[in-house]
Amino acid sequence: MSETIEQALERAAPGLSDRLRKAIAARASRVRVHDGHRLFGPGDRSENFLIALSGAVRVEHMGPSGRSVVLYRVAPGESCVMTTSCLLSGAAYEAYGYAEGEVEAIAVPAVAFRELVEQEAAFRDLALSVFSQRIIELVDVIDELLLHRVDLRLASWLADRAPAGGVIAATHQSIASELGTAREVVSRILKEFERRGWLKLTRGEIRVADPGSLQVFSATR
Repeated sequence: MSETIEQALERAAPGLSDRLRKAIAARASRVRVHDGHRLFGPGDRSENFLIALSGAVRVEHMGPSGRSVVLYRVAPGESCVMTTSCLLSGAAYEAYGYAEGEVEAIAVPAVAFRELVEQEAAFRDLALSVFSQRIIELVDVIDELLLHRVDLRLASWLADRAPAGGVIAATHQSIASELGTAREVVSRILKEFERRGWLKLTRGEIRVADPGSLQVFSATR
């Protein structure tokens, strides 16, 4: 027997009451998108309030120069604060949202979302609860971008993602987006780290040879 929307919500967001799960399920549908699928972009209008069940959604902003920075990720059981903001205000998106892995989500249409916000205090709390956490995360992103050197942030990023001999599958461009810098800057720093013997670069992969040295270097901030 396939999992119902109520059962999926109970699995992904166990804190929801039975009443709220039923209210959402009565208005929602289930959606699936593949890895790399663009869920939204600048100028798009939000059509659904999404609660992630599996996979993740990467939300990133691209400036006029073409440089992008990852703002946050939406994990299973969470909703996207930018989507919520657009639904409440009627404004268009100002960032991109991409699926990471196979993403499955519960989709509540915009009209039903507004009904639930007006009629269900618990749903209103659910929709708005992510704002405070996302604000903290965005302040951290701004702090990193403005106050910390890129080479130190890159060293920390690498050390956090791979043990000795571990392989990180990532392009220089994707890392640049994570750190909010240019691909050329990331490539130059990675080549310097390779020269020091801390890692080995191959096409689309980085093999971390000495995460300890990367961690020590990142702490010099």
